[in-house]
Amino acid sequence: MITIVGAGLAGSLMAVYLAKKGYAVQIYERRPDMRINNWERGRSINLAISQRGIHALEQVNLWQDILKIAIPMRGRMIHDRQQNLTFQPYGIHEHEVIYSVSRSALNIALMNAAEQLGVSMHFNHRCINVEKHENHVNLYFWHEIENKEIIHTANTVIGADGAFSAIRQNTFKLERFTYSQTFLDWGYKELTIPAGENGSFQIEKNALHIWPRHDYMLIALPNTDGSFTCTLFLPFEGEISFENIATDDQINAFFEQNFPDAKALMPNLIQEYKANPVSTLVYIQCSPWYYKDKIALIGDACHAVVPFYGQGANASFEDCFVLQSIIDKYPNQWGRIFEEYHKARKINADAICQLALQNFVEMQSKVADKKFLLRKQIEQKLYEKHGKKFTPQYNLVTHTNIPYSEALRIGKLQDGFLQELANRINDISELDFDKIQIPQFE
Repeated sequence: MITIVGAGLAGSLMAVYLAKKGYAVQIYERRPDMRINNWERGRSINLAISQRGIHALEQVNLWQDILKIAIPMRGRMIHDRQQNLTFQPYGIHEHEVIYSVSRSALNIALMNAAEQLGVSMHFNHRCINVEKHENHVNLYFWHEIENKEIIHTANTVIGADGAFSAIRQNTFKLERFTYSQTFLDWGYKELTIPAGENGSFQIEKNALHIWPRHDYMLIALPNTDGSFTCTLFLPFEGEISFENIATDDQINAFFEQNFPDAKALMPNLIQEYKANPVSTLVYIQCSPWYYKDKIALIGDACHAVVPFYGQGANASFEDCFVLQSIIDKYPNQWGRIFEEYHKARKINADAICQLALQNFVEMQSKVADKKFLLRKQIEQKLYEKHGKKFTPQYNLVTHTNIPYSEALRIGKLQDGFLQELANRINDISELDFDKIQIPQFE
């Protein structure tokens, strides 16, 4: 019997993998069953699923079902202050797209798949303590409905209970455990651009929309009903911040000045802005992710990242794929399995954390910078002309399965090369791409 704590994306997919291998699996989740009670309020309700997530879902034959509720986004649509639009494609090949998927719809599909395979799910169980013994683990849960403590004895535990993981906090408090938790000075709030007449999309359907404004930004992802889920990123404090944009007049003035084209499509802006909470942005790094042969962490429980590379869910799904692959190599040797899993994933989790922070700067300010846009044009043209020798870092991260750490390394090498080319010119027409010598990045 394997016990998973957390019925979110990572926990549910891991349960599917394990059940397909013939393991008996139980999941304990602190929240109510989201299929009955919606507990997604305050969280980003759209995900960007890309190659790593697709690959992990394909291994258990779930991607084709998910694809039915996903919308392909072929690039970024940049909205400047003058309401001009600039489209930046994600790649040059047909498969180089990312998919906007409802978090709750994806989670429900994964939970249903797990249950169909015989996984037992227990909701409203909040983990309050972990007690480690030589041959087993006692998990202490508080049953939120029955208001009583429940003790569950397990041999193998996988903690998939998110960034503020109770399994992590209670497993390693007396161990040699390195841990850091960092909050950004920015928060986010969810807003909506509703569908137009007859469920039509009021802005480009197949794009991730960005309104970059240096210290703050608005993004929008499409939904299957024709609406867009928008996310406003603002500092918590300062002249332009959630602290100082609170009244009807302040909200109206801020959006009219900075996002007038979006505001014109948001009839419920004031009500949503006031009603929806401001959520925090946190990234977590820790080590090790496992305790002997008893407990391992996956997903946000061990490597929560900020959402600016769209890789949070994808990295968690990749955890599940890597862990199940190692289980195949060392069946039931859980100490060896957890050690190899940690060795394989820790370096890559650190890399995507760094990449996501870098992309935050790119999304909020650089995508509107003329020199940066010139570099992007050069990068795209090099990819078109020399695709076998030059693949941009974004494409390596988003459209391949190469390790995040390797994508980070190659990206650093590419950065200097692209900067050198951009410094020579003012317009892309000044470069002869047939004569450019591509360095060895691999």
